[in-house]
Amino acid sequence: MVLAAVAVVPAGCAEFDDSTAATDWRDAPELTAEAAPQPQLPEMGESSGPGRPPSSETSVPPPEGCTDYDQAVIATCLDTVSAVAPLPSDGSSISALAGERRSGRVFLVGTGGEPQEIAKLDVDATGDGGLTGLALSPTYAEDGLVYAYITTSDDNRVVRFSQGQAPKPVLTGIPKGSTRNRGALLPGADGTLLVATGDAGKSTASSDPASLAGKVLRIDTSGRPAKGNPTADSPVYARGLRAPGGLCGTSDGARLWVTDRAEQHDAVYRVEAGEPLSVPAWTWKDRPGVTGCADWTDTLAVATDEAGNLQNLPLTEDGSIGGDPQLTLDGENGTSYGRIGSLTQVTGDVAVAGTVNKDGGKPVSSDDRVVIIVREPSSGSGRD
Repeated sequence: MVLAAVAVVPAGCAEFDDSTAATDWRDAPELTAEAAPQPQLPEMGESSGPGRPPSSETSVPPPEGCTDYDQAVIATCLDTVSAVAPLPSDGSSISALAGERRSGRVFLVGTGGEPQEIAKLDVDATGDGGLTGLALSPTYAEDGLVYAYITTSDDNRVVRFSQGQAPKPVLTGIPKGSTRNRGALLPGADGTLLVATGDAGKSTASSDPASLAGKVLRIDTSGRPAKGNPTADSPVYARGLRAPGGLCGTSDGARLWVTDRAEQHDAVYRVEAGEPLSVPAWTWKDRPGVTGCADWTDTLAVATDEAGNLQNLPLTEDGSIGGDPQLTLDGENGTSYGRIGSLTQVTGDVAVAGTVNKDGGKPVSSDDRVVIIVREPSSGSGRD
């Protein structure tokens, strides 16, 4: 079914100048590389790493205060890290921006030192809202701009900011409710910005093409509907979401996924332009609380906060899910970091995750943390 030809009036698109302040963000800290682009984490051999059980020789002692001895951990003692955006990297060094849902603070984190606060956004964290998405500008190397999905006292919206400058609205008027306000961002391979929005507690909004709620939106960097959208002058790219957890896709944009907490189950959808999100690619009846995801080409990794693990779904050659998920980061198959609130891919082999253990979990002294995730080798079970 094609989206009805109902245009969304782009009144929520903001006009503003493109000037940015000079930035002085640190260079990405170095990791010792075994073979780029996958980092070989210090004190971890081939048999261990994020998502793999440590050997007896490399067992990690528990954290002491904000000191975490797990070399995959690149930031500690944050709060509800529900958004991460890795800085450009070839994988030999890792740094990222980490956003706290409840405080609206954004930190630059990495292996080279303490987290550096670079912005504080004014957010309303009630009803699962707050700061829930971060994405770098497609021209980040030139402009230093960062996009954020936030909940305010009036609405959910996309804003942009750079270090030393106040945030400016990009897309406003996304409905806000008492619940299901979380959103997610993903830079498009074509220079656009993809935005997943919740239905704000109103299930009928997701099927309404005139509403920005419960949708995957596709906009340009100024907040206007992107060229080539299914309906001209509308930012709506796909509809049918309830409470999205994350967006991810292949680097060339050929494949796009969105996770969602539907009414009866958790799900991940393959997003196709103009098609309703009505047939999931995979569902979880046990509702593990899906959040961010990463497309490893032959595996789709989906993070969870309720179950506190990584669900690795094998992919077939045509991009279909070809078998049951393999669990990692669950304490049996790799170290458990508890509730994972965000997951974003850095390279084809590396991702960065943030934990949200201070929001309903069982935090350790170093929580909440930002963690490097190295992809698991494919078992081949999902291939044709």
